[in-house]
Amino acid sequence: MPPCRTLIWLSTHVPDIPEFGSEYQVFAINASDDMPLAPPSCAGPRVGVADLRRFNVSDVVNFNRWIEFLGLRYWVAIVNIYPSPGSDTQWFIARYCFDYHSAPLDMSRFKAMLGHLWGMAELQIQTSDRFHISRRGPDFNDVVLTGSSPAICNTRALLRRFAAVDEPVLITGESGSGKEAAAHFIQKNSSRGYGPHVVVNCAALPESLTQSELFGYEQGAFTHALKTHPGRLELAHRGTVLLAGIDELSMKQQSALLPFLQEGRLERIGGKTSFIVDVRILATSSSDLDELVRQGKFRSDVFYRLGSLIINMPALRQRPDDVITLALLLLNQEKTSKKLSSAAISALAHHTWPGNLRELQNRLRRAGLLSDSTTISPRSLGLQAALPTLGNPSQLTLSAFRNEAERHALSCSLNLAQHNISAAARMLAISRVSFYRLLEKHNHTALHPDEDSEGDCV
Repeated sequence: MPPCRTLIWLSTHVPDIPEFGSEYQVFAINASDDMPLAPPSCAGPRVGVADLRRFNVSDVVNFNRWIEFLGLRYWVAIVNIYPSPGSDTQWFIARYCFDYHSAPLDMSRFKAMLGHLWGMAELQIQTSDRFHISRRGPDFNDVVLTGSSPAICNTRALLRRFAAVDEPVLITGESGSGKEAAAHFIQKNSSRGYGPHVVVNCAALPESLTQSELFGYEQGAFTHALKTHPGRLELAHRGTVLLAGIDELSMKQQSALLPFLQEGRLERIGGKTSFIVDVRILATSSSDLDELVRQGKFRSDVFYRLGSLIINMPALRQRPDDVITLALLLLNQEKTSKKLSSAAISALAHHTWPGNLRELQNRLRRAGLLSDSTTISPRSLGLQAALPTLGNPSQLTLSAFRNEAERHALSCSLNLAQHNISAAARMLAISRVSFYRLLEKHNHTALHPDEDSEGDCV
């Protein structure tokens, strides 16, 4: 018997899901629900159905955030009538879906399309295996873009739009804010997703070796050039090149790069002919290139060639709602059984994160290695315990600190667990009884304290 196929059914109402028998395992998601900590952990290829039969303008945001969050590439839509030109439904289908079907469904045609998309999803996984792309769970680049804050949701949506075109993209942002993760996201979700992805660390590129590294050289072009050596740009043919830290290039290096940016044509050192290389350029910068141009430290023609599409990655302090979610995901990556204490959660939430996501990752990694306890404390993280928000200095007692930390831990765990008491208690490594006692102690009310169903897939 062939393996059961996974189908994600996204709607804003009680779904009218047709009978699929044992062919598909269907997971229904209400787009109006809050998103969980992480996307569904369903094994194997997945295909999505966007049920738009009751879709209206108020649903656009909810559908967008769920589709960005789930990360599925293959969607098919169901509509009541043919979408009118310029409507929200037409826009949604054009942006996300490979096909659409009108109700009532022609099940033979509908199943044929689902089978085709499932086969494409399976082929994507097989191709990933062929090119040795790891699927052992999310890596740092995947985790960076996880979250439900408005800042990162808007960023993901813009990155997906940039991935759909083939123009150069300039990614700016503070150090550690996830610029390389954004570049990998664009590459992975573009038509060049299975092509080579060559990263050039501009800060480590010596000025004297710029041309040989980027453009390559012919045999005998100079001493020790014993054989022809293709450059980084040539190696990225039909793929992407990431110029990481392009603001680190000198004016001379920028001048060497400009002809290629203008024409897509390069010539190896010692070569007699030039040739076109089909690559997409992505670039990152921690500096404001516009300001560097005004200061005469960056060539305006290079900037304009790169800056047709620009996105600024939000700093971690601009997405406070994501800090605990990211911390738990990164801690899980470290394959440790240690849990964050209530005080640690409070300290993480109150820290300003000048080093952004890299600082968060490094603090969690160090704490996981050095903590002697089964729980991670603020001290293990190298952070100060968060001060209670009390107006009267005479109230700064040990009990006040503890109460503030407990209240914050309750709020964070309930939000992350979508007010599921059992899940929130496990997150804090305490029993349900202890959790209920804390709720009563601090007069904190869970929205649905008696509903402990965690769902099949989300």
